[in-house]
Amino acid sequence: MNPKHIILTLLLILCPIGMAAQSTITHHKPKPTVTKHKPAAKPKAKPKAKPAPRRNSTHHSGSTSSTNSLSAELNKLINNMVYVSGGTFTMGGTSEQGCEAYDDEKPTHSVTLSGYYICKYEVTQALWQAVMGSNPSYFEGDNLPVEQVSWNDCQTFINRLNSYTGRNFRLPTEAEWEFAAHGGNYSRHYKYSGSNYIGDVAWYDNNSGNRTHPVGTKQPNELGLYDMSGNVYEWCSDWYGSYNSYSRSNPTGPNSGSYRVGRGGSWCNYAWNCRSSNRYSNAPGYRERYLGLRLVLSQL
Repeated sequence: MNPKHIILTLLLILCPIGMAAQSTITHHKPKPTVTKHKPAAKPKAKPKAKPAPRRNSTHHSGSTSSTNSLSAELNKLINNMVYVSGGTFTMGGTSEQGCEAYDDEKPTHSVTLSGYYICKYEVTQALWQAVMGSNPSYFEGDNLPVEQVSWNDCQTFINRLNSYTGRNFRLPTEAEWEFAAHGGNYSRHYKYSGSNYIGDVAWYDNNSGNRTHPVGTKQPNELGLYDMSGNVYEWCSDWYGSYNSYSRSNPTGPNSGSYRVGRGGSWCNYAWNCRSSNRYSNAPGYRERYLGLRLVLSQL
């Protein structure tokens, strides 16, 4: 056989074997590894809180408690009203006030007042809370005087109080306040309300510990009124204005003005600011932790 034919024959035989082997190798070639990232887990939704079951009995109990508290506080208020017999006194910086009297306490002048009722205590936080449903005070305590109340706030409180009681509570006039602080017709002409020694009758800067104190814990004055000096200033109904020397009957102050009167001094004041004739004034919308009130009735 021709050698070329032999070579061709061998090539024809070997070629399919090589192709088959190549096919086998390609088929078994490992595939590249592909890393699949797991999707981030979704945050589980918080289970919705089930609404609390309504408890009619609890709601009713709370309402009843509030009503009882209001009723108790109103009864205490009425029982604590002290009658001040009408009379005539000298208003302003009289001799017992000495050299500490400021210019706005002069000139002294004669004032005649009809009888009225005034509360022996400053309005407490318990009473304010019972009437208003809130307590604005900085120093908290049921038997502490309410404070951080503006003159305007006091009017809102009084209007609501009167709607509950059917009475006509109000702020005292400046003259009514001073007459009562002096002890009315029983006055012994003390510098402070009830004593010449301020520590006996007042919480002021030298003994207060920089805070208010429960009402009625110092000695009362001649009428049985407490804290007319010190603890908190007490708003009066009058606009602030200058005095004159004319005699007056049941004065109510100027017809208009920018400031309302406050009386009595407070826990953060020096002794001379707690004198019975000392005067304070501020805007009717002003609030501070030394400003409170005391209530008056023309008729019980």
